[in-house]
Amino acid sequence: MSFLKEFKEFAMRGNVLDLAVGVVIGAAFGKITTTLVDQIIMPPIGLLIGGVDFSQWKWVLRPADPAQKITEVAIGFGAFINTIIQFLIIAFAVFLLIKVVNRLVQKKEAEPAAPAADVVLLTEIRDLLKNK
Repeated sequence: MSFLKEFKEFAMRGNVLDLAVGVVIGAAFGKITTTLVDQIIMPPIGLLIGGVDFSQWKWVLRPADPAQKITEVAIGFGAFINTIIQFLIIAFAVFLLIKVVNRLVQKKEAEPAAPAADVVLLTEIRDLLKNK
């Protein structure tokens, strides 16, 4: 039973739960980014360069032949371009998030710590003794 207890303690640690939440939110963010790129960013770019849909760009290695039941073999580099754009958007969003967190951490570190009440009291006593 100690193995199960140890596993339970491991699984209930704050870091593991934070990681699980991060994975779930990351997956949802990935879907949002995919939709953003495929449905919002790429159509206007395709329109500007002549009505091209990047996701349909491919290099056909072997065309399909329905009569012989041969399926098409193709390299879909348009989908790869979309994925690269999605990665760049996610990387930029993570960069901005880290930049904000670093600023918040630096502000907390920059604030000088107030002296403890004991230190203030001892300083006053020292000053009074010096003046006598």
